[in-house]
Amino acid sequence: MNNSDLAEKVAVITGGSRGIGLAAAKALGAFGVTVVLVGRNPDNLNAAISALVDQGVDADSICVDVSDGAKVLEKVSQHSLASQADILINSAGVMSEKMAKTLRTTNDEWHRVMRINLDGTFNMISAIGPQMAQRKSGRIVNVSACLGRFTGPGLAGGLAPYRISKTAVNALTKNLAAELGNGTRGVLVDAMCPNHTRTDMGGPDAPRSPEEAADTIVWLATREHTSETQTGLLWEDRQIVPW
Repeated sequence: MNNSDLAEKVAVITGGSRGIGLAAAKALGAFGVTVVLVGRNPDNLNAAISALVDQGVDADSICVDVSDGAKVLEKVSQHSLASQADILINSAGVMSEKMAKTLRTTNDEWHRVMRINLDGTFNMISAIGPQMAQRKSGRIVNVSACLGRFTGPGLAGGLAPYRISKTAVNALTKNLAAELGNGTRGVLVDAMCPNHTRTDMGGPDAPRSPEEAADTIVWLATREHTSETQTGLLWEDRQIVPW
């Protein structure tokens, strides 16, 4: 997309009130994209919106828990911008407890992580994806994790609910992309690994800034769509990586 096209676009970003999601909102806003932040903490949302508006970004918010599918559908359908979004970035996520190995994970801990990381992603796609498919235009970017891969960092074990939730997000991405013709029907669907980032989840000593982590998200959300565009893939630093 060129800059004039972006000025007419709307991006919905979950987990957008802080961290990687907020960094993506700032970057997209700088291109002229209108951003709608989705989160469950009204104070965090209000602070993020104020910061974006101060930077000249056209921004709004939806306060909802993404794990509640019925509420997500209700809130999105009632929001004139979000219901017609051009870009969906699923950035909301939670980490497992440190000792959450498979045989030590409680039922409550398993479902706590899955409800946000996997169900939340599905709920947002279910609320926004159909109108993208109907219009034959859209970008869906799911924030995954290298720990969710079947290769490299994904082979170590531990943090079971988190790893497995991100593996499931990868599968959701691949499946949806295939159902939408792998880009031939106008909608690009991809997942990306932000790597260890200085956020509330990643901690202050992580090597990457939120802006560095958000770069691939913004690139995927705004790249040109041609017959040669690859989609339905897992990306890291604008490069395809194995699932």
